[in-house]
Amino acid sequence: MRDTQLDPRLAQTKFLISAPTLDHCPPECGPEIGFCGRSNAGKSSALNTLTGQKSLARVSKTPGRTQLINFFEVPGTGGFLVDLPGYGFAKVPEAMKKQWQQHLGEFLAERRTLTGLVLLMDVRHPMTALDQQMLSFADHREMDTLLLLTKSDKLSRNQAAKSRLSVQKQRPNSLVLNFSSLDKTGIEDASAWITHHLEGHA
Repeated sequence: MRDTQLDPRLAQTKFLISAPTLDHCPPECGPEIGFCGRSNAGKSSALNTLTGQKSLARVSKTPGRTQLINFFEVPGTGGFLVDLPGYGFAKVPEAMKKQWQQHLGEFLAERRTLTGLVLLMDVRHPMTALDQQMLSFADHREMDTLLLLTKSDKLSRNQAAKSRLSVQKQRPNSLVLNFSSLDKTGIEDASAWITHHLEGHA
């Protein structure tokens, strides 16, 4: 594992509030970066890694653990990180799953302070139909996107590079990074993208 330089402001990130719906979200008062992805894609692990905190976001081996819209304040930037409900194969009743998707869609469509979207995809299974749907939301809002291909340590360096290149061809205007919370691959470039957008320079 190599040493990495984290932005000290990200290291000060603190939990603010959890909201079940858009109506319960805090007032729009600064740029927000949304983190979304298929259930069990590694969102919580990525948030913890990018902030250098072991338990900022709850990590679970059970897909669909993140059921709320979780806000985290990043001191010194005026901005926020927003952990959004996972989508896909969560082991929950279908009615509840549809309700989550509705809340997620409303947030992406209507939250004016959402200025960037980080989409996390397992490097072994990238660009599912639901991933593409999330990106279409972002494109409709003309929102910058960062695509993190998580768990890149599960593949050889060559295989991971091929997967990244394939996704990059599909998303030429997005930054696509291989990412691993285990060996810290991609952490510096990802944190730089996030702080750049939190500062309102998008």
